[in-house]
Amino acid sequence: MTQARIPILMYHAVAAEPNDATRALSVSPEAFAEQMALIADRGLTPLTTADLAARWRSGRPLPALPVLITFDDGYEGVHRHALPALAEHGFTATLFVSTGWLRGAYDTGGGLDTMLDWRQVRELAAAGVEIGGHSHTHPQLDQLGDSALRAELTRCRDIVADELGALPVSFAYPYGYSSRRVRTAVRENGFAQALAVGNALARRAQGPYALRRVTVRRGTGVGEFERLLDGRSVARTFARDRALTKGYAVVRRTRRIHRRAVGALP
Repeated sequence: MTQARIPILMYHAVAAEPNDATRALSVSPEAFAEQMALIADRGLTPLTTADLAARWRSGRPLPALPVLITFDDGYEGVHRHALPALAEHGFTATLFVSTGWLRGAYDTGGGLDTMLDWRQVRELAAAGVEIGGHSHTHPQLDQLGDSALRAELTRCRDIVADELGALPVSFAYPYGYSSRRVRTAVRENGFAQALAVGNALARRAQGPYALRRVTVRRGTGVGEFERLLDGRSVARTFARDRALTKGYAVVRRTRRIHRRAVGALP
């Protein structure tokens, strides 16, 4: 039997007037509503990240046409604009929050635009949106030392648990960057599954800590969005992104090796 290939949609801001920092990876409220209507018209069934992973682990069947709707960072428009569109169709989703970016007692001031506050996050959770972790201050986790890496994961996990009354079980890597060391740390901090980017459809064979997603941007038109859902032309659509990501990964690994070498000098 052909292995299921599932579109996991990655959104960031949903905003009518995004700022320069979030513009490229934002979508307008009208576009988001249109995309949700298209998902409904095509008969797709949204799942949370935790539900998908649990079904794959247990062998429980998937819906005929599954899809995941995910949001990174925690922008205020997810509550203002995305939640009503999700509710209109009875859709669930997963929101991965950078706890130090959200408005409130833990705010580190790093948010790129207007962020959610914890009241809004609780309202999203009450509406059936899964709340996952996305680190505390949104660093490139694979560039951190072991203690800083653990602090980012533990702080994020504990704040979400304190605010919502339950430990988060799903995680998304900031910038999509991870490594074996990062994935091990994510697992050791109690997260049962994690999402990367990769701009490809998700498959069980990718493993629970490296599931891939496809990016929805401000320039994603209806035709391209349909192709993302179908997995058609995904490789061609994101070919440039993949090349840039691979090149930058080499640069980042070189920088990390250099820092380690410098740190080892007497």
